[in-house]
Amino acid sequence: MENEINNITFSNGVTIPQLGLGVFKMKDEKELMEAIRVALEVGYRHFDTAMIYENEATLGRALKASSIPREVLFLTSKVWNYDHGYEETKAAFQASLDRLGTDYLDLYLIHWASANYIETWKAMEELYTAGKIKAIGVSNFQIHHLEDLMAHTEIIPMINQIETHPAFPQDELRAFMAQHAIIHEAWGPLGQGKNDLLTQPVLLELAEKYGKTAAQIVLRWHIERGIVVIPKSVTPSRIRENRDIFDFSLSTVDMDKIATLNTGARYSGHPDDQEFLTRTSIRPS
Repeated sequence: MENEINNITFSNGVTIPQLGLGVFKMKDEKELMEAIRVALEVGYRHFDTAMIYENEATLGRALKASSIPREVLFLTSKVWNYDHGYEETKAAFQASLDRLGTDYLDLYLIHWASANYIETWKAMEELYTAGKIKAIGVSNFQIHHLEDLMAHTEIIPMINQIETHPAFPQDELRAFMAQHAIIHEAWGPLGQGKNDLLTQPVLLELAEKYGKTAAQIVLRWHIERGIVVIPKSVTPSRIRENRDIFDFSLSTVDMDKIATLNTGARYSGHPDDQEFLTRTSIRPS
C-alpha cells in the first residue's frame, strides 16, 4: 500500500485530505513556523486553524515561506461565537483571509452553535456561492443543531468537526451525518492527552502487532471509519509519526476490539453548555 494521504469528497465534489495538522493552542511563532515546515516536508497539505486560536497570521506566513502553491493547500478556519450574525460573519471571514494572506478558504466552519448561527450560516452560504469558500460546514453541532440549521437554510453543511476518539466514537451523530452526506471530522482524535486512552492494553497490543504506536493505531481507526483527522502537535517526530498511517490497515476483528473502548466519555466541552455559549458570545470590550 502506498503511503499517500487519502482524500475524502464533499457533497459538492470538492476534496479534503483525510489527514491534516491542527494548530489549536499553537501560539509560539517560532515553534509553529517549524511545525508547519516539517509538516509540509513530510506531505501534509491540510491545515486547520480558527480566529480564536490567534495564529492565523503565523500560519499564513509559514505557508508563504514554503514553495508549495496555494492551490494544492487546504486551509480551514472558523467563525467564533461573538462574530455570529450576517454582517458580523462576513467581516470576520474577511479578517481571517487577511491574516492568512489568501483570497479564499477551502473550508470555513461555524465553531460552536451559539446564538444567531442561522444568520451566520446564511452569510457563509453567500460567501460560498460567490466562490470565496470552496466548502462550508460546522463544528461541535449536535443532531438538533443540524436539524434546525437544515430547516432554515438552503445548503446542508458539508462537514461537522466534532470531538471523536475511541472512548467517544459519536456513533449516533455519525449515523445521522452519514444519512445527510455530512463528512465526519474529528478534533481531539487522540483524546488530547487528558486521559489514559493511549495506554489501554487493547491499543498497546495492536501497536505491537502492527509495528506502530498506539497513537498511529487510533489515527488509523479514524481513517478506516472514513473520518477526517487533524491531530495537533508541534513536535517534529510526532508530526512525522501521525503522518505515517497510510501504509497499513486494521482488520475488522481489530476494529471491533477498538470499539470496546467506547465509554461515552467526552474529554472536552459539551456543545449544549449554555453558560459557555453565552459567555463566549460576548465580544471583549
